[in-house]
Amino acid sequence: MKEHWKIFSKGLIEENPIFILALSLCPALAVTTTVVNGLTMGLTVTFVITTNNVVVSLVRHWVNPKVRVPVYITSIATIVTVAQLVLQAYFPVLYKAMGIYLALVVVFAIILARAEVFASKNGVLKSFCDGFGMGCGFTLAMLVISVIRELIGAGTILGIPVFGESYSPMLMMVLPPGAFILIGYLVAGTKTLLAKREAARREQERLAKTSLVQEREVLN
Repeated sequence: MKEHWKIFSKGLIEENPIFILALSLCPALAVTTTVVNGLTMGLTVTFVITTNNVVVSLVRHWVNPKVRVPVYITSIATIVTVAQLVLQAYFPVLYKAMGIYLALVVVFAIILARAEVFASKNGVLKSFCDGFGMGCGFTLAMLVISVIRELIGAGTILGIPVFGESYSPMLMMVLPPGAFILIGYLVAGTKTLLAKREAARREQERLAKTSLVQEREVLN
């Protein structure tokens, strides 16, 4: 269980698709103007990447390495089509809001990357944990970006006014340049946080070794 949790949790922060790996930034710039759009895209990608990882893991022994990429893309395209049809049938407003970016999920780098790097080399359960973890990390990043953009750019959260009628929205935050700047700050903040965590971990290890040496000297 610890191994599976480690595989899942690495996608949340340590290898976050947007804040650390900087993959699939196109939807982060384009569809995060509202929380609903950002969350919808995040959940869609989570479904696609998790399902595709499972499929790739199941068929990895029967796929010729020379044609693996076309097979992976075909699998992704099939799963994305299913997601599109479901959204179109049951959530037409969200389907229209996603626009062309929903179809572009097929070529999102993070999905193909996890299929090639992880799912093609590991079992079904590990591949599921990896895909679900990466999807959750992607969704978390999209949610953070969309909350900040909608709050500052429109003064609302989920369409509900937060700052009142006197608030003057910052138009730049609903435009791609504003999202690009925001993502830059979030990437810098995330990497700074990870660097501090790593420094604290190393300091703890150093103190533990020093304490062990001192104990041995006392015993001697």
